[in-house]
Amino acid sequence: MNASTEKAIELDHIHYSVEPVKIIKDITGSISKGKITALVGPSGAGKTTLFRLINGLISPTKGEIRIYGKNIDEYEPTELRRNVGLALQDATMLSGTIYKNLELPRILKKETLSEDEAAELITSVGLEKDLLKRDVKDLSGGQRQKVSIARTLVNRPNILLLDEITSSLDRVSKQDIEELIVRINKEFHVTIMWITHNLEQAIQIGDEAWVMMDGELLESGDSSLLLQPKTDLVKQFVKGDIK
Repeated sequence: MNASTEKAIELDHIHYSVEPVKIIKDITGSISKGKITALVGPSGAGKTTLFRLINGLISPTKGEIRIYGKNIDEYEPTELRRNVGLALQDATMLSGTIYKNLELPRILKKETLSEDEAAELITSVGLEKDLLKRDVKDLSGGQRQKVSIARTLVNRPNILLLDEITSSLDRVSKQDIEELIVRINKEFHVTIMWITHNLEQAIQIGDEAWVMMDGELLESGDSSLLLQPKTDLVKQFVKGDIK
């Protein structure tokens, strides 16, 4: 199996419930290694819950998740976090410097992050290494997101989950982050799954797309499916009739 068809993530009849509510309903599908997959759908579709399942923060009620062919239950939590990074919309920061925030993943592993490593990370996301000593409270929204992504890259994950990371940014910052994600995908060969409400972004940036509604996976495939969806519900969503 070549790299273009190898599966980074496999979901096999995944269910997740918080009784009596069924949040994820029998999802089966796979995410291609080395690709950017856009995950779209209306609010309440279960997209963030799906990320939490893939990242091991919660466990499915039923079904199996495999990361590179290995059942997620067979990973040690620290090993799973190294393989599957997660960057969130709010880009929560520790009070203090950028360096302190980048160091956090290593501290949690009782390891250290050298200043040279920190400088390499911060420049890899398009920020000047001179900013390492800057207090995060002085950063713009776009800079905070770049630091959040750099922090996620500290452990060199093979898979990166991005949850609405550009939704609160201005147009220029949003474009910066989009270009950064494409570059990370190409240079670091990271498999990326990206939740976005921006369908134009999903089509332009995503190699592939998943469309979720009400806890179900309705369509998946090349991102061009968002231009010509097959199911009536997805057609309504793409037209903006379903929010």
